[in-house]
Amino acid sequence: MKKALSFWQMMGFIATGIGGTLLHFLYDWTGHNPVVGAFSAVNESIWEHMKLLFFPMLTFSFIAYTVLGKNYPNFWCVKLIGTLFGLGVIPVLYYTYTGALGISVDWFNIAIFFIAAAAVYWLETKLLQKDRPRCQYPTLSLGILLLIGIIFIMLTYFPPNLPLFQD
Repeated sequence: MKKALSFWQMMGFIATGIGGTLLHFLYDWTGHNPVVGAFSAVNESIWEHMKLLFFPMLTFSFIAYTVLGKNYPNFWCVKLIGTLFGLGVIPVLYYTYTGALGISVDWFNIAIFFIAAAAVYWLETKLLQKDRPRCQYPTLSLGILLLIGIIFIMLTYFPPNLPLFQD
């Protein structure tokens, strides 16, 4: 079971990397289709780059759940923890390095996405292997993940005037 988990987590990292990369360009490729914009980056803001991590991870979580999630009662709690962790890593790394250096470097911005994805799948693997945390409300965790997705969509169309949302 440990090998299956490691395999699926590695596949999740790869799928998230490919999915996030494609979603970075999909909005432009579709001529700024507003439906596509709900799930892909509509500009170069940090918020939109967080979506590039979130939606591929969520999608892959449903796939992984059908294969091995039922073997892990804490599956959705771990996915929620991993998602929140990854969504935190992106702005923390970005604002830390740009604040320290005073510049934004494209190749490092891309690396941040992959660092966040790798950190998420590593953390999730460790938590699932240790059966931690005990998950008393997996449906609530799944519901929170879906709520985060709704918030991403809503704030794509109605972004507040905050630096996190600025192009």
